[in-house]
Amino acid sequence: MKKKRPYRMSERAKSQDETRQRIVEATMHLHEEIGPRATTISAIAERAGVQRLTVYRHFPDETAVFQACTSHWLSRNPPPDPALWQSVGEPWERLRTALPAFYRYYSSTQRMWVASFRDVADVPALQGPMSEFQRFVGMAAADLAGAFKSSDRPARRRLETTIGHAIIFPTWHDLQQRGLDDREKAALAESWARGTIQP
Repeated sequence: MKKKRPYRMSERAKSQDETRQRIVEATMHLHEEIGPRATTISAIAERAGVQRLTVYRHFPDETAVFQACTSHWLSRNPPPDPALWQSVGEPWERLRTALPAFYRYYSSTQRMWVASFRDVADVPALQGPMSEFQRFVGMAAADLAGAFKSSDRPARRRLETTIGHAIIFPTWHDLQQRGLDDREKAALAESWARGTIQP
């Protein structure tokens, strides 16, 4: 009998992992479909096919399940890798590499970002992950602006601010709604950047 116990424990652990994964997947799909604000524990339980108590057994509160959802979603949809443009020496070419990378990313993930930006002010559990992504975008903007190595500090600050504005999701989404394709968005953003450092 003792020999069978590890097997039973392994099967139980596998079942628990599968249940947890169903809960995370349910949360992720609900966030995309109805938004984080409308995603309740009851809705998650119903979508996952479990009881509310089961959700709480795996996640002590909404923050924990939202964090697990965010981690899972980002593992499936990782943001652009800075290595794509950091290996490019010429500053303008570096910017021309980064802009399309961000825009392709937003194009393929816009449904989640629309819901998240709409609801973030009302969902405390979402604010931490969103702040982390904003910091990533800010660091990318600083890196891209720093490649120009300008000695004019006000111009460099304007450039960093402009690039930062160009690569955030709300800017991409606004230009998308105005009918611009990603190539046109990138060309417009580059013209903004050039305007900050050239007469």
